[in-house]
Amino acid sequence: MRLPRKAHTDRPWRIHEIAGDFTVEDVWALPTPGGPDDFVRLVRQLSDGMQDGVTGDGLVSRALFAIRWKLGALLGLDKADSGVDSRVPSLRVRMPADLREDPQGPGLGRSPFTSLYLRDDEWAAEMGNKTVHAVMHIGWVPDGSGGYRGQMAVLVKPNGLLGTLYMAAIKPFRYVGVYPALMRSIGREWQANAAVRT
Repeated sequence: MRLPRKAHTDRPWRIHEIAGDFTVEDVWALPTPGGPDDFVRLVRQLSDGMQDGVTGDGLVSRALFAIRWKLGALLGLDKADSGVDSRVPSLRVRMPADLREDPQGPGLGRSPFTSLYLRDDEWAAEMGNKTVHAVMHIGWVPDGSGGYRGQMAVLVKPNGLLGTLYMAAIKPFRYVGVYPALMRSIGREWQANAAVRT
């Protein structure tokens, strides 16, 4: 379920200290019901799923990501010199000392994202290319009925007019194809993992 931006901005996340000049593009409630100590399980599931550079196991999601990577290669959007620590400095340089000392978070394999930090209820990873500098923020929040669930926010800083046009162009694809498929995939895997654990 898509949430209003304030579901992210009203919470005392540490990412606010680091990415205050980024726009909160999307906020989603993840279909991951659990207890107070299940956040590590969610981070493991998401990071394992990102290892091959494609997010989600649905046909639509995989097809859209494949198209995106092909277009990126054709247009030179994802060249090494357009990413984090090339075109833009990593947000790690903005992080307070206590976050830099905390565990950085899981490795993400071939994913364009790199972990920034991991806390008990919050994980952030960043990526950059010719169009945007983006943050994926995952939090663990009370669900209002005595349990907890994951919450994902996507924060972006477009790179000039190209980035602004790119974000506008992909918006329908995100809402129609990518996010619904991603939510279904996360929910299915969460439930399957829960069944294995019981």
